[in-house]
Parts: sequence; C-alpha cells; structure tokens
Amino acid sequence: MTPFSETSAPAATAAGAAPIPSGDRPATTATATAAGAGASGDARIVGVSLGHATLAEADHWIQSLTPAPVLACTHLVGEPFPHVAISLLTAHPFDTAAGLADAATAAAAGTFGRAVRFPGVEHLTGALTVGEILRRSSIARVEVLGGGPADPETIVETGDFVRPQFRNGELVLVTAPAAGGVLIPFETRNPTPCCADH
Repeated sequence: MTPFSETSAPAATAAGAAPIPSGDRPATTATATAAGAGASGDARIVGVSLGHATLAEADHWIQSLTPAPVLACTHLVGEPFPHVAISLLTAHPFDTAAGLADAATAAAAGTFGRAVRFPGVEHLTGALTVGEILRRSSIARVEVLGGGPADPETIVETGDFVRPQFRNGELVLVTAPAAGGVLIPFETRNPTPCCADH
C-alpha cells in the first residue's frame, strides 16, 4: 500500500502534506539511508523493502529516520518471501535491498497499509477522548471493532502506541472495548499471544 499517489491529492491533504506533484536488517547488499532532499524538495511516495521479518523491526527502522517522514506505512508482502515493506511520504530518496524492488514498488502503489508515522502521532499519548484524537492528528475516524464509529466522548487509553490503518486515502483507528468502559487500540505494543493461557 502506498497511502498517496500522484493522482491522490486528497490523501496527501489528509496526511497534512501539500498535494504531491505531477534497517536494522538489511537483507542484501543495499541499505536504506536518507541521502538528502530531492531536487525539488517536494514530498512524494517512496517504497522501501529491506526484508524486515516483523512489524516491530520495520517500526524500529521507521522511527530511526532523521528527518522523520511525513507519513510512513508498513505493508505485508509475499514476494520474493514474506516480509514487511514500507511506504514513505518524504522528500528524501531511499535505497531498497537488492532483489526486493518488486516489494518496494508494491508498497508504494498500494491503497491500504498500517501507519507508523503520521501528522499528530506525537500528540496521541495517555488517555484521550475520541474527539481529541481526531482534533490532534490526521486520523479521520475512530471505529470500534465490529461496532461502527466510536462516540466522540469515549475515552481511548492509547498506551502511547497508535497504529491506524490507511484505507483509500484516510487514516482509521480501530479500537476494542476494555474494562471500565474505555477503548484501547486494537493493535497494542505487546499483544498477548493467542492461546497464551493454554
């Protein structure tokens, strides 16, 4: 998935960017390093694939980037082997690991993904109402898993870990009910393994 394309100005606007003009684990010889702003300095979507085996590895690589991209999403890809590719809205060029160009292209061209960096993410800490989340960030909707839109006054215990889904041009945070009548993000930093008590 790539959150934006050259013809997707509304998506770029949703992420707080101007409309886009007309790791840790390098798998092979190439590495991803920011080499400086592009000639025009305009942000654009860039696909990167370094062979990260897990979302946590890809997240760590994204968080290490300086300067931080406007938007960074992860994408699960299956070719040439299952791994996590990344799309970035950035003015900086990045290299992809040798042999993984197709995965990088798929990440840059997609319409769905999991957002790690997005405008306002740094303000989504602690307990916030749904309305505050929408005002403080570029998240467009907060949904309750299987239940539709969340009430704007409902408290979300963020756990300081918010990973909305990028869906066709907007960021959507999926939440789940928790004890005390609050919501928590569906994806948590340290998920409990399935059948952990068995």
